[in-house]
Amino acid sequence: MTTRKRSSSSRRSAAPRFTVPGIAIKDAQKLIDLLQMRLVALTDLAMTLKHIHWNVIGPNFIAVHTMLDPQVDEILPMVDAIAERIATLGGEPNGLPGGLVATRTWDDYDVGRANAIEHLGALDMVYQGVNEDHRAAVDAVEDLDLVTQDMLIGQLERLELFHWFVRGHLESMDGSLITEGAKTEAGAQRKVRQARKKA
Repeated sequence: MTTRKRSSSSRRSAAPRFTVPGIAIKDAQKLIDLLQMRLVALTDLAMTLKHIHWNVIGPNFIAVHTMLDPQVDEILPMVDAIAERIATLGGEPNGLPGGLVATRTWDDYDVGRANAIEHLGALDMVYQGVNEDHRAAVDAVEDLDLVTQDMLIGQLERLELFHWFVRGHLESMDGSLITEGAKTEAGAQRKVRQARKKA
């Protein structure tokens, strides 16, 4: 006998019936929706970092391989903090794989087994998108909830630091990035390959 399970992607979180004192239910719902997207983005980032960690090759293998795990170790507690804030606001955080995939608005990371610098070029694009969206979330919650904003600001400081770690490998002596002008992960990977051929 086969039973049909309801997909986590079809599960809708009901409007909160309660929230923290001083925040209106409608504002709590806005915060919950925004935080759910940050939960999805940071969970996806952590899994992308592990994918790169497992698939990086080449002369800079060990430097990149060992650089990524500490980032994952800091990002996963950020996900937990966001989920707990959603629950505190009266929402239901969804970290189930189906819900994450159904909610996200971007494609999977599209680089497999590749040279360390190629992966870092693509990862630069990933961090750029995550950090831009996190910064937009900081701005969006300013008039709704300073506690949530403070949490997001603290996370953004670390995410921007990790982005700098990645970009340190991609910076030319003149201060430009070898991935300059790339719009996609694959495009950044191509730019890295072109730069390596010129070197």
